[in-house]
Amino acid sequence: RQAGVSVATVSRYINHNAPVSEDVAQKLEQVMAELQYVPQAAARQLATRRTNLIGVLLTNMDNDFFSLLLRGIEEVVREQGYNLLVATYHVSNRWQSSLPIGPHNVDGMLIFADSLDDKNLAFLHHRDFPMVLIHRTPPAGLPLPCVTIENKAATHRLVDHLIEVHGKRRIILMRGEAGQEDSYWREIGFRDALEAHGLPLDPQLILKGDFDRHVAYQVMKRFLEQEAVPPFDAIFTGDDEAAIGVMRILSEKGIRVPEDVAVVGFDDMNLAAFLTPPLTTVQQDLHQLGARAVQQLVSIVEAQRSASNHHEPQVVLLEPLLIVRDSSPVR
Repeated sequence: RQAGVSVATVSRYINHNAPVSEDVAQKLEQVMAELQYVPQAAARQLATRRTNLIGVLLTNMDNDFFSLLLRGIEEVVREQGYNLLVATYHVSNRWQSSLPIGPHNVDGMLIFADSLDDKNLAFLHHRDFPMVLIHRTPPAGLPLPCVTIENKAATHRLVDHLIEVHGKRRIILMRGEAGQEDSYWREIGFRDALEAHGLPLDPQLILKGDFDRHVAYQVMKRFLEQEAVPPFDAIFTGDDEAAIGVMRILSEKGIRVPEDVAVVGFDDMNLAAFLTPPLTTVQQDLHQLGARAVQQLVSIVEAQRSASNHHEPQVVLLEPLLIVRDSSPVR
């Protein structure tokens, strides 16, 4: 009323979906400043059915892994003209009504590993809610796109390095989180590598690491302090986060790396090259992984908006690299 134009004209100007004259634009800017008017986001979302937000659901944000992943996600989200909403959630017999992000507040969602169980994924999929899985493949019968890494062969190469280059025969496996796909395939790769070299798997050398430095530290401490410590000459920690805890307790116990025992991780986090000694690990390009996931998700969201609603779900499998450093150097 104050600008002397219709509601439709104000809407066209604010949403940039149709041109208005320069005089009208200047008048609207002046009146908006005088009234200190700010468009109400919630009302606009109800009217347009669009939030312009991409959601990311993580199990936690406790270590460098997630900061590297989010950096790649955020960069492409911004390039695509969206904003980012990040939440943590972990499956614990809760149902979809308690989800912190979903169809009620984002246009689409990136879902990390086991953040959601199969029941929740199926519920959202049947509502045609755009989703891309990260670091897990879709459940049977759900044609969901995903971006993940090749864990099995990469772990096989890592263990081959310990056996063939260093002559290691008694290698500790520190398992990752129970039920997580990365953990499963890394263990399969570990077992296959031992079998390929005719080495038995000693159950005494299978420990719990949980991809967590604190858990790995305590578990390795108890292992080293038992009355009869089984002989070992190398440790596959499962990931770099667990390697931090393992290398600390080894140092405290006077066990030298790599002179007494070789240690290897997985992920190549920022800290890996700065540990003492620098850590041999498997490098996954988390920036690329996050970027590819966003690109897929935005394609799905835009396809739905254009009413074509046709987007073939893709399974993107990225190949990581073996990075050899001083914790198991090449001789």
